[in-house]
Order: sequence, then C-alpha cells, then structure tokens
Amino acid sequence: MLSKESLADISRAVDVIRRGGVILYPTDTIWGIGCDASNPEAVERVYRIKQRADSKALICLVASDAMLPFYSDAIPDVAYDLIEFSERPLTLIVDRARNLAPTLMADDGSVGLRVTKEEFSQTLCQRCKRAIVSTSANISGHPSPTGFQDIEPAILEAVDYICTSRRNEKSDGKPSSIIKISATNEIKVIR
Repeated sequence: MLSKESLADISRAVDVIRRGGVILYPTDTIWGIGCDASNPEAVERVYRIKQRADSKALICLVASDAMLPFYSDAIPDVAYDLIEFSERPLTLIVDRARNLAPTLMADDGSVGLRVTKEEFSQTLCQRCKRAIVSTSANISGHPSPTGFQDIEPAILEAVDYICTSRRNEKSDGKPSSIIKISATNEIKVIR
C-alpha cells in the first residue's frame, strides 16, 4: 500500500503530466522519463531531453491490460496470457497503434506497451487515465541508471517534476523483456 507521501507525489506528477509536462519517476524496472503518451509536444520534449532520434520508438506504460485495446486494435488473446504469466516486466510490441503521439509508433505502425504491476507506476497510470511514456532516465547512448543517484544532472534539470518516492532504492538495472506479437499471433522475442 502506498504511503500518503507517495500518493501526494503521484498527485503532483499527474498534475504536471496533464498540463503537458515531463516527469522523472520510478517504474517497474528503472527510473524513467515520462509524459502523456498522447501529447505530441510532450513526447517531442522527451526525445530532446534524451538527445534521441525520434525514429526510435519509446515504450508506454499502462495500468492494466484493459487499457491495451485503446492503444491498439490488434491485441491477440495470447498477449493477455503472456502478461499474466510473465515473471519479469514485459513489454509487448503490438501492431496497429492508435491514440498515441505519432512519434511513439515505429515505421510499421507498431508500439511498445507494458502493463506495469509495480504499485507506484501503476497508480500513476491509473490516476492519469492514459498511457505514460516510459524511457530510461539517461542521455541516449549513456548507461541506464540503476538508482536515482545515477541520473545525470542534465536529465534532472530538463524535466518539469522529479518524483520524491523511492529515491533510495536500487534496481537490478535490467530492462523489461520485449516480445513482438502480431495480430496473427506471430511471436518474436526481441530481448
């Protein structure tokens, strides 16, 4: 159960996201840079902060598998089984993305979506009522941070809000597993 401080932290982050801002927040894997995944201007800022080409699609977090069909009309039934039985955070790359900023989609129209099961990021997504961009809190090409203390000053200075929760925790530094799954149930393990 989240503390009152964490819930207040989430409320502040949600307010920033709803106003088109960019946040730094703890996720189910590592610290991430995030924004409203449907806001093209906010997503563009994330790419600029990371100094990353917008030809490289970003992952989006959602609070539950019930949110998936809103962001893709090509979610096969097997996707729900993969999510349920995955022991690690799992990002699914699915076809026919929709209702997202265009730069979040790959050239083939697919998008990476992850149902977060971690309480802080899940509550953040629930309260925003939408997908949130989740990309590692580092400059593109630099090492991903395993904890808040590893985040580069340039990232800290560029975002609109830095969550106060979980700053003393370290992660294992492992990104999510990634599986590409087509509307015809073709599965390809990416990572």
